[in-house]
Amino acid sequence: MLRQYRTLKARYPDALLLFRLGDFYELFEEDARIAARELGLVLTRRRFSKTIRLPMCGVPYRSVTNAVARLLEKGYKVVIAEQMEKPGKGRRLVRREVVRVITPGTVVEETLLPEKGANYLVAIALREDPRRGRAYGLAAVDLSTGEFTATEMTGPEADTHLREELGRLRPSELLLPEPWTSSEGPASQADASLPWLREAHPVRLSPLPAADFDPDLAAQRLRDHFGVASLEAYGLDGHPLALAAAGATLHYLKANQLSDLAHLRRLSFYDVARFMHLDATTRRNLELTETLREGRTEGSLFHVLDFTKTAMGGRLLRRWIHQPLLDLEAIEARQGAVASLVDDPLLRADLRELLDGLHDLERLVGRIGFGNANARDLVALRRALARIPRLQKLLEGRQVAPHLQALLEGLEPLPEVSRLITQAIVEHPPILVREGGLIRAGYHPELDALRRTAAQGRDWLAAYEAQERERTGIPNLRIKYNEVFGFFIEVTRSHLSKVPPEYERRATITHAERFITPALKEREAEILAAEERAKELEYDLFVQVRRRVAAHADRLTQVARRLAELDALASLAEAAARYGYVRPTVDERTRIEVREGRHPVVERTLPEGERFVPNDTFLDGEANRLLIITGPNMAGKSVYIRQVALIVLMAQMGSFVPAASAHVGLADRIFVRAGASDDIAQGRSTFLVEMSETSYILHHATARSLVVLDEVGRGTSTYDGLGLAWAVAEELHDRIGARTLFATHFHELTELADHLEGARNYSLAVREQGDRVIFLRRLVPGGTDRSFGIQVARLAGLPERVVERALEVLERLRGERVRLQQEAGKAAAVQPAPLREREATYLTDLEAGELLVPMDDAAVWAVVREMLALDIGNTTPVEALVALNRWQQRLKASLPEQDWGGKSTP
Repeated sequence: MLRQYRTLKARYPDALLLFRLGDFYELFEEDARIAARELGLVLTRRRFSKTIRLPMCGVPYRSVTNAVARLLEKGYKVVIAEQMEKPGKGRRLVRREVVRVITPGTVVEETLLPEKGANYLVAIALREDPRRGRAYGLAAVDLSTGEFTATEMTGPEADTHLREELGRLRPSELLLPEPWTSSEGPASQADASLPWLREAHPVRLSPLPAADFDPDLAAQRLRDHFGVASLEAYGLDGHPLALAAAGATLHYLKANQLSDLAHLRRLSFYDVARFMHLDATTRRNLELTETLREGRTEGSLFHVLDFTKTAMGGRLLRRWIHQPLLDLEAIEARQGAVASLVDDPLLRADLRELLDGLHDLERLVGRIGFGNANARDLVALRRALARIPRLQKLLEGRQVAPHLQALLEGLEPLPEVSRLITQAIVEHPPILVREGGLIRAGYHPELDALRRTAAQGRDWLAAYEAQERERTGIPNLRIKYNEVFGFFIEVTRSHLSKVPPEYERRATITHAERFITPALKEREAEILAAEERAKELEYDLFVQVRRRVAAHADRLTQVARRLAELDALASLAEAAARYGYVRPTVDERTRIEVREGRHPVVERTLPEGERFVPNDTFLDGEANRLLIITGPNMAGKSVYIRQVALIVLMAQMGSFVPAASAHVGLADRIFVRAGASDDIAQGRSTFLVEMSETSYILHHATARSLVVLDEVGRGTSTYDGLGLAWAVAEELHDRIGARTLFATHFHELTELADHLEGARNYSLAVREQGDRVIFLRRLVPGGTDRSFGIQVARLAGLPERVVERALEVLERLRGERVRLQQEAGKAAAVQPAPLREREATYLTDLEAGELLVPMDDAAVWAVVREMLALDIGNTTPVEALVALNRWQQRLKASLPEQDWGGKSTP
C-alpha cells in the first residue's frame, strides 16, 4: 500500500494527496503534518515495517468536502485518490487511482462554490518592450460554468487595466510563467516586479513553464480542443498575448483535471475599453457586492438589486454591477428590456414564476461536461428544458423590447436531450451513481435480464428463509448479508440447540451465531453476480447517457446564459417596480442631472418610519464641474456623494435608478476615495494610504470621469491637510476637468468658489435647537463654517461630563479669539501722524533697506488696517494666502503696471 501511495504522490509532488483507505482519506509523511496543522487533526504514526514508521492523519470520507474546502481556502492543491474496486474475499490490496485534482481555481463541486459568485482561474502573459512598455494578455475561466474569456492590455495604461481586471475578477488562482514566481508555500508571493499582485486579495500563484505561454503552441492547443482550423471566429487574431494566456489556461486544465472538458466550447475575446473602469478602492468604497466593514452581501448594492430566482442570474447581475457599459446601444438595449418588464407586471410575474426553482444550469452543464454530474443532475436538466416552451409562449400577444424578444425567441428546448434523459433515467434517481437504481426499466434488455435474475434470487432467499424456519423450528432465523461474509443464516444463542448438523459455522457474535449452507452458497454466487453486473452495467449506461448529453454542451450553455440574462433583467425590473426607480437618459454629453436622487442602499436600511430625504444634483464639464460639499458630521455628505456615484453606475449597467428623473453623461471611470484606513501588512500608515489613493486618481482621471472625494487631507496636520486638499481640488478643476464631488470639513475650501469658475459650494442643512442639532439631510447652495462635532459626539454616546467639558473649552477658545480681534481693531484705528500728513509715501524692504514701491496714503492705510485686524494666531494658511492675494490686487490697481513690474507673484 505504501508503494501504491508513493507512486501516486510522485505524480503530484506539489499537492496534498488524500488516499482512500476504507472509511477514511489518509495523508502520510509531510502531507500529514501539513493537514494536521491546517485542519486541527491528530497526527499519529503507522508502522509499515520494522524500519518504516510514518506520520499520518485521516479525514472521514463523509467529511472530506469540508476538509477540502478549508485546504483550498488556505491556497493548497488537493488530489483525491479513490478505491476503484471493493475489497473482496482474500484480496489484500485494492486498486486506487487519482480521480480529482482540485486547486482553488478549478473547483466544480457545488458545495464548495459561492451560489451567486464566480470562481475564476486566471492566466497572465507578459511582454516587455523597452519602447512601448509592458503589455499583458489575460485569460479567465470559471470551470464550474464553462465561461472562458480573454483580453489584452497594451499602452501606458496596461498596468492600470490589469490591476482593475484582477480587482473585478478576484481570481482564486493565478497561472504565471515560472520566472515571475517563487515557490514558497502553497500561496507563493509574486516577484517584486509585479506589485499589483500584492494588492490583490489572497490568491494561489501556480507557476507554469514559460514554454506553455508560447503563442504558436497555445494556438495549436486551442485549435485542437475546439476542433477548428482557425481561431478567427474567437476574436483572437492580432492578440498574441491573449492567445498565449488562453492556451496556457487550457493546457493547465487538461493536465490536471483528468477530463476532456467538453463544456469548454466557447472562448470569447473582450475589450476592456467597452466597460467603465473601476479600481479596487472604488469597488470597495461603493460597497458594490459586499460591505466595507464586514464583507457581507447584506447592505451592498447587489443585495438591494438582487431579486433573481436562479444562481446563474445572480452571478450575471453581480458581473453587470462590476462591469458598467460604455456602449450606448448596449445600455439602451438593457434599459428597453427592463422597461418592458416594468410596464407589464403580469409578464414580469409570469417570467419570474417560470424561472423560480430552476436549477443552476450553467454549473449543471459544467458538471455534465466535466464528467462528475449524477443522475439527479440530468433529471434537473430535463425539467429545466421542459419550461422553455412555456417561456416562449409569454411573447404571444405582447409587444416587448427587441432585446427581450430576442432572448426569449432564442431559447432552444433541445427535445432530443429531453427525450434521451426521459427514456434512460428514472424519475427519482439516487445520488450515488455506482449503486444502481438509475436506469429506467425497458431502456436496455441485458440490464432488464440481470435485474430479473437478481429479483428471482431475492425471491428464492425469502422462500428459503421461510422454509428453513419451518424445518428447524427456529422462529427468529434470518438470512442476512454483508460484504465480508456474503449471505449467511443468523441464529440467536437461545436456539442453537436446534441448528441442523449440515449448517456450517462462519462467525460468532455477542448474541448469535452465523452459518452457511451448500444451497445458500450456490445461490449466493448467482445472486451477487447478477447484482454486481447490473450495477456495473447501469453505471456504464449512465456514463454513456451523460456523454451523449455532454455532446450538446455548447447549445445547453447558450440556453443557460439566455435564462441567466432573463433572470437578471427581471431582477432589475422587480427592483425598479418595488422601489420606484426611473429610466435614466444616458448620452455622451458631460451633464449629470439628477432630480430627487436617493441612495439605493441607505433608503432600504432606514429604521421603520424614517423617510429618506432626496436631493438634486447638477454636474457638467463647465460651470459646475467641482461641487464642494460642506456640512456637519452625520449630516449626510458621504451618503450624498456616494449616491451620485451609484446612480451613474446603475444607469450605465442598464438599470433604472432611484430618482424622480435622471440624465447621465457617460463616465469612463468612477473614482471614490473615502474614509481612513491603514495597511499594516505593507507598513503603510492611514495618511500614506489616503495619499496613494488620491495620487492614483490624479494620474488616471480624465475629463469624462466622475471623481468622488471624501475628507482628503484629514490624515495629517491641519495645515498640511488643508494645503493638500486645496491643491488636489485645483488639479481636478484646472488640469483634469473631471466632474468632481468634494466633501470636506475644511471650510476654508469654500473660498475656491471665488477663484475657480467651475467650482460651486453646497452644504447639508441643519437646524439648531439650543445645544442640540437636527440634521435635515437637505442639500442647499452655499458653504458652512460649522461642524457641530460636539453635538455629534453627544449623539454617539460620549459621557455627558466629557461633552460638557468640551463645550466649556470651545466657549473659552471662542471668547479668546473675539477678544484678540477686538484688540486688533482698536490698534488699527490709531494712524501714525507722519504718514497721515504726507500725500505719498514709500514702502521699504526692511532687510535690504531699498526703496520699492511708491503708493498713495489711501491704499496703504486700507491694507494696513486689514493687516492689523488679522488674527494671525487663528488664521489658517489658506486664509492668509487669500488675504495676501486680495491685498496685492488692491495695491496693484492703484499703480501703473511699470511701477510694480507686471509680476503676478508678490
